Amino acid sequence: MFETVIGLEVHVQLNTKTKLFCACPTSFAEHQNTNTCPTCLALPGALPVVNQEAAIKAMRFGYAINADVNHTSIFDRKSYFYPDSPSAYQITQLTKAIVQNGELFIDLADGTQKRIGMTQAHLEADAGKNIHEADYSKVDLNRAGTPLLEIVSQPDMRSSDEAVAYLKKLHATVRYLDISDANMQEGSFRCDVNVSIRPKGQEAFGTRVEIKNINSFKFVAAAIAYEVQRQTEAYEDGVYEQEVRQETRLYNVEEGVTKSMRGKEEAADYRYFPDPDLRPLVVTEEMIAQAKKMPELPDAKVKRYVEELGVKLADAHVITSDKEMATYFEAMLACGAAPKTAVTWLTSELLGRLNKAGFSIETTPVDAKTLGTLVSKISDGTISGSGAKEILDFMMENESRDIDALIEKMGLAQVSDDGAILAIIDTILAANPEKVEQYKSGKDKLFGFFVGETMKASKGSANPAKVNELLKQRLG
Repeated sequence: MFETVIGLEVHVQLNTKTKLFCACPTSFAEHQNTNTCPTCLALPGALPVVNQEAAIKAMRFGYAINADVNHTSIFDRKSYFYPDSPSAYQITQLTKAIVQNGELFIDLADGTQKRIGMTQAHLEADAGKNIHEADYSKVDLNRAGTPLLEIVSQPDMRSSDEAVAYLKKLHATVRYLDISDANMQEGSFRCDVNVSIRPKGQEAFGTRVEIKNINSFKFVAAAIAYEVQRQTEAYEDGVYEQEVRQETRLYNVEEGVTKSMRGKEEAADYRYFPDPDLRPLVVTEEMIAQAKKMPELPDAKVKRYVEELGVKLADAHVITSDKEMATYFEAMLACGAAPKTAVTWLTSELLGRLNKAGFSIETTPVDAKTLGTLVSKISDGTISGSGAKEILDFMMENESRDIDALIEKMGLAQVSDDGAILAIIDTILAANPEKVEQYKSGKDKLFGFFVGETMKASKGSANPAKVNELLKQRLG
């Protein structure tokens, strides 16, 4: 039996207005090589200046994960010769990172939490982008110099499920902190996975393989599964030392396999040394104060939803897993929706329709204020749950958002008037004297029949609670 050991390095693109060491904008999808200047093109004589906003956002992340935030940190040069690196080195932080020794707690399937240690989070400049066409390649340097926060975990994860849970928690955290849009499709949140196996009970780690630049949770799980299987089979076949080398591999999405890219470099191969153009980064008290301005993070929201709003723990985790969904939920509450009813209508009714129609919570055609108002109409008895579903279906395909007007137009207002409901009940009971006698003689299950007939006769407009109350009076 083998144990899987996983560590993750996540590159988070910080959502600053300008690059890490120059004033070029960081906007996405501009025409190639237009967001550049002598500094990010590494032209002779151009000097870097640290972006204070990037430093503050890195510090805010550090405080959020209970890390040590160093008031003095150092930039180093990491040498490598790639076409997308015009300077032939990357400015990063090896000697002393701005954030060290943090922790993140992930939620496991059994309802418990597990601590994942964070070695460090350091600032570094991104490279450009290689574009391969036919038999030649081009280089776009718009991205060169974009600020990254590389977040390095300790090798504390033991399965792909734990790795994905960690990534999702980290993704949510940087989104709540508003330090990155964490758009995986655009490369703002990408992951390198370090995987090894070892016989259970063995303390020494096995040979570590790095899988580079994976940009979806699904592919992270698939890449880990394939790599664990590959290493396990090599071990069992007696060719572990020959087949499993310390190397960098890429995950091939189409084939579902990892393939060797290059031998894994050691620190000496990069020839690190302190950047001579950048003095140590010393943070000020004002920067510390700004970095400590913290929003309510997912774990705190879960605790509040459960303890103060009575939301089930599992539902609280679902809602807080996405910043937009939590914002949507709280906007519903502000419109008078009861918390438990709001949970059902958000996570079941709305999300079910959005998934079917190909929308997300960010692109939903029904805004939070509208759904919150609709849900409040259920709570106050204005409309039934089935009537509300009809209105929600209508709004998914039409622009009308006036809930009161829709209730009137669609004839869905609930009848709560005792006299009107009693008239219907009396008609039903008069038409079914035998069933009335059977009920009175002990066949209690017939009560549901009378409720159903009353609701049918009212075309669903009668208030169900009133129907039950008045039927009990008449049959009692």
